[in-house]
Amino acid sequence: MKRRLLLKSLGASAVAAPWLLRNADAAQTETGQQGSEMAELLFVQTAHAVELKDGLLRLSSINPATIFFSDRPQRIVGHEPTEDFVAQWAVGEDSFAADPPNAALSILTGTEPQEIVLELMNPRIEGSDLVYDVKILQGNEKATGETVSLFIDPVGRPMSPTSVAGVHRRTRRRVVRRAVR
Repeated sequence: MKRRLLLKSLGASAVAAPWLLRNADAAQTETGQQGSEMAELLFVQTAHAVELKDGLLRLSSINPATIFFSDRPQRIVGHEPTEDFVAQWAVGEDSFAADPPNAALSILTGTEPQEIVLELMNPRIEGSDLVYDVKILQGNEKATGETVSLFIDPVGRPMSPTSVAGVHRRTRRRVVRRAVR
């Protein structure tokens, strides 16, 4: 029953995501139009398997959708094609390429979870895999496993969620126009 509820929720997200992305217009924020709010979005990528070694992170059989969500008060959730996420990596002065994001890699091997904190750079799709160059910030430098999730922080700086770079970055993915009633 829980799986059905999850699938229904993901289906609803799929319907809402195009509307959210269509209405996420960074220009509205720059002009200060009424009804626009900023929302910090975090991203989640899932894959069937992972291999981390020699400064490379390979997410095998990557999910074709990258999930995004925000915290209160907006509570936004949706997804975008992983190919689009990768294509937008270096777009703009405040892109992930200019200021690489931190990420938490969570691997479940048996009953023991493994978490590794890393900095992501240079993403590329190779067949059904997504590959990143990485810098290990905390945890093992080598890892393999199945049932993997990658949680990507938009701020890009450890321990500084209110950094100036974080506040001003990636407006394309953060602006949400609210309907004025």
